[in-house]
Amino acid sequence: MRGYQLMLAIGLLMSSVLLMSCSGQQSARASQEGVTNDTAFRRAVIDTTQVAAYIVAAFEDSKENLWFGTIGQGVARWDGNALRYFSIAEGLIGDVVTGIAEDREGKLWFGTHTGASRFDGKVFTGFGPAEGLPGSGCKVQVDKNGAVWAGTSDGVFRLDGERFIAFPLPEPVIDTPSYKMAPGKVWDLFEDSKGNIWFARDGYGACRYNGDTFAHFTKKDGLCSNNVASIVEDTQGNIWFGSITSDFPPINEGGVSRYDGKKLTRFPEVKGLTANDIYNLYVDRSGHIWIGAVRVGAYRHDGRSFTLFDKTDRPDLTTYFAIQAFVEDRNGTLWFGFSGGLFRFNGSSFVNVTRGGPWSTP
Repeated sequence: MRGYQLMLAIGLLMSSVLLMSCSGQQSARASQEGVTNDTAFRRAVIDTTQVAAYIVAAFEDSKENLWFGTIGQGVARWDGNALRYFSIAEGLIGDVVTGIAEDREGKLWFGTHTGASRFDGKVFTGFGPAEGLPGSGCKVQVDKNGAVWAGTSDGVFRLDGERFIAFPLPEPVIDTPSYKMAPGKVWDLFEDSKGNIWFARDGYGACRYNGDTFAHFTKKDGLCSNNVASIVEDTQGNIWFGSITSDFPPINEGGVSRYDGKKLTRFPEVKGLTANDIYNLYVDRSGHIWIGAVRVGAYRHDGRSFTLFDKTDRPDLTTYFAIQAFVEDRNGTLWFGFSGGLFRFNGSSFVNVTRGGPWSTP
């Protein structure tokens, strides 16, 4: 994926510039967790009407605010009336926001490429290497017991007071090692209906922790690849895995698999769900599984069949159809973060939502 690697290099260059311009403030080590190319990147950056060139996280908080994590612009909040950005200048620890969660006290957590920030509505508190949280690409998860978890390129960490403590995961035996970005990088964290915590890992498949023991799921067990980027659970209790291809060494694998508690099932008959990058899965309130299939479109699975949606009002911004974030708001509106900008689903196609809108359905 030359485009992906190019974006990573451009992002790292951008973060170096930010570091020099922030007078000692921590900057974002930007990397793109999706697909792009030089032309698309430049077009999106030049087009300042977009909420952001890349939306890589999406979340609705308990106050019904919508939050969108961006690459290079921090996090954007839509409160129903106005769009506001929070970045390093406002106290955010980094301007590349890859994960968002809310704790029991209503405080928001933002995972970045330089640690995590906790936001009480007024003040940001940063957690980086000095607070026990090293690594980039931070994803955050608050479990049912209120524990705050973080996954980065350096592994898994759990909050203990005002510090994060490393939570070592055992490594499964892999016959043919491969990875996308960094062996052991945690792409996603997820808690299922039984209280199990799942970790999506680069090169090591998926790991399930039940509070006492660990169980591993790898390509040998039926995953499409050992590079797992996303995990969700459907209404029947099945666990779905989105896997991605390998860059080291280059292996054209990846795809979607479903675990029913006994075996893993793949979907080779559905275009784009095998030998493809599946970075994000999402379950909406109706129980539908949404799948972002790079270069193909968005699939919706209703428990019986897959329906493909590949039409947008801005095909120039969805060249690769790289969906990197999903969220459904309280009104049932589905929002999608693309490599190119923010889009809203109107029931049949995707409508580009710029800084000026349209934020609501006409």
